[in-house]
Amino acid sequence: MDQPLSVSRSAPGQPPSNSTKKRRHRWIWAVILLLFALLFLWVWRQHSVSATAPAGGGRGGAMGGPVAITAATATKGSIGVYLDAIGTVTPTYLDNITAQVTGVITAVHYREGQDVRKGAPLIDIDSRPYEAQLAQAQGTLNRDQNLLAEAQMDLTRYQDAWAKNAIPRQTLEDQEKIVLQDQGTVQNDQGTVQYNQVQVGFCQIKSPIDGRVGLRQVDPGNLVTANSSTPLVVVAQIHPITVIFTLAEDSLPQVMQQMRGGKALEVDAFDRTQQTQLAKGKLITVDNQIDTVTGTVKLRAQFDNSNGLLFPNQFVNTRLLVKTLDNQTLIPSSAIQHNGATDFVYLIQSNKAVMKTVKSGISDQGNTAVTGINPGDVVANSSFQKLTNGSPIVLSKVKIPSTSSDTTEAAP
Repeated sequence: MDQPLSVSRSAPGQPPSNSTKKRRHRWIWAVILLLFALLFLWVWRQHSVSATAPAGGGRGGAMGGPVAITAATATKGSIGVYLDAIGTVTPTYLDNITAQVTGVITAVHYREGQDVRKGAPLIDIDSRPYEAQLAQAQGTLNRDQNLLAEAQMDLTRYQDAWAKNAIPRQTLEDQEKIVLQDQGTVQNDQGTVQYNQVQVGFCQIKSPIDGRVGLRQVDPGNLVTANSSTPLVVVAQIHPITVIFTLAEDSLPQVMQQMRGGKALEVDAFDRTQQTQLAKGKLITVDNQIDTVTGTVKLRAQFDNSNGLLFPNQFVNTRLLVKTLDNQTLIPSSAIQHNGATDFVYLIQSNKAVMKTVKSGISDQGNTAVTGINPGDVVANSSFQKLTNGSPIVLSKVKIPSTSSDTTEAAP
């Protein structure tokens, strides 16, 4: 007789059987695998979004409708190659005039900050002591000149007497030497007179150059001494004026190449903010050696400075125009996008934004020379975060970059 199958059940309060444990473990592993799959899917989607972001983002386009953009038209023009540097304004001539004689100042003829011409009187020093010395030297010269004239007359008489054998040879020779001595004395007196004339001239100080006078250093009644290190007046020539600036030695060959060709290189001077142009001038010289400590070389540019905006010892920003590149394709620098080392623009074709790789060149005043597109092509200049390759667009306006002083804007 068959016996009935027995079913093993866990009694209440007893631990679960092995089969129950296995089922529970399988459910736990299934949940863990599902969570890993969801996490992998989320990471993969985030990676896909970030990979497409440099190409213009993931918004707009076909999903969000046409993107409203501002566009710019590429133009054909010229652009300058500039070297920027910091410079110091330096007077063409700077004269610190000191006293050459000792005396009391009797007059000051200039006003502080006055523009003076070469030869204009500046300061007078009491010249009476030096005029007295000059008169004394002149008197000595007159006496010795008459003594020389007397000796020369005696020499003529002795020569006639010697021709008639009326006097010995020694007497004639002695008289010849006396004449030579008197000539030396007269020459010495003439030197003394000239020296005293110079001393009298030093008592009237005149401007040696055209320039501007600084603040007054002395007043009438002050005693000044000869060869003092304290200047009586400072005169600086500021019309024209120069600026000294430095360039890296690596930039020197291209500058020297232009100068050897006889080309006058233009230099613009700007204020500290680089917003206001102070003056426009020419490069006149390059220093004869490179500073081995800084690896730079000094250059000097000259400016007419007719408006007086350049002032001695003023710090300015300089821009040296090395050369001008003609027939360049120019677009606004803001229209160029970057993806690592690659530059690209969004070219507008059939109301769509098409990515176009370009090569950027020289930039100046907000424009950049590029290769890879042609003059007349229209490129996007805004809303880059909404653009992707092939996004439909709608133009708000077209901006034509300036190649001269004019900027033209035209609605499409």
